[in-house]
Amino acid sequence: MTDPIYAIGDVHGQLDELQRVLALIETDGGPDAQVVLLGDYVDRGPDSRGVVQFLLDAQMQGRNWITLKGNHDRYLSRFLNDMTVYDSATSHELHWFNPRLGGDKTMASYGVTADETDLLQPVLAAARTAVPQAHRAFLADLPLMHVTDDLLFVHAGLRPGVPLEEQVEDDLIWIRKGFIDDQTDHGRLVVHGHTSLDWPEHAGNRVNLDGGAGYFRPLHAAVFEGRHGWLLSEQGRQPIPPARS
Repeated sequence: MTDPIYAIGDVHGQLDELQRVLALIETDGGPDAQVVLLGDYVDRGPDSRGVVQFLLDAQMQGRNWITLKGNHDRYLSRFLNDMTVYDSATSHELHWFNPRLGGDKTMASYGVTADETDLLQPVLAAARTAVPQAHRAFLADLPLMHVTDDLLFVHAGLRPGVPLEEQVEDDLIWIRKGFIDDQTDHGRLVVHGHTSLDWPEHAGNRVNLDGGAGYFRPLHAAVFEGRHGWLLSEQGRQPIPPARS
C-alpha cells in the first residue's frame, strides 16, 4: 500500500489557516505525516512574516515537510536581492506593492511601510534590516517541484510536452495558459496551486488546491494515496470535486 502524502495550497500570509489545516493533517496521518506545501507563503494576507517563521521553525525541528517555491515567494526574494518589483511573467504595470499582488502586506508584516508610489531605495533599506537573514535563506532555497512515482507537486504547473529536466522556473511558478486548459497525461498526477478557485478541483490530469486563501477564503489540504486524492475537513476525508466544464 502506498504511504499517504499530504499537500497544502497557497497560504498567502494566513498563519491561522495554515495551523488549522496542519491540525487536520495530523488527525488524519499523525505528527510524522509527509506534507508538501505548494508555495506562495507570503503576500495579501496579514502575517507573511509569521508564516515564514513558522515554516522555518518546522524545518529546523526536522518536520517531514517539503516547502515549494511560488511566484509570490520569488517576488519577496527578488525585491530584497535587487529591488525588483515587476515580473516579466505578468503585467509590466503591476507593481509588487500593489494590493492586487500584496507585497505591501508582506512588508507591513515585517514592520515596513510600502506603497507603489514610494521611493524604492528607502523601502529596500528598511526591508533588508527588518527581514531576518534566515528568512531570506529559507526563501532562496525553496525547491521548484517534488516528484514521486505517482504524483508531481509544483506551484503553478508544467509546460506540456517539455521533459521535467527541461522545465523552466518561470513556467513552474507562473504558468496558466497552456497548462490549465490542456488535458495531457503528464505520466503523474500534477498537484498544484497558483490559479485561484472558489474551491479545489480535480481536472483528471491535475488537481488544483488553491481555493483562494489569498482572497480570505479557507485554506485547503488534501491527502493522496497513489493517484487517488481526498480533501481533508473537520468531518474527515471528502472527494475532490471534478473540474467544471
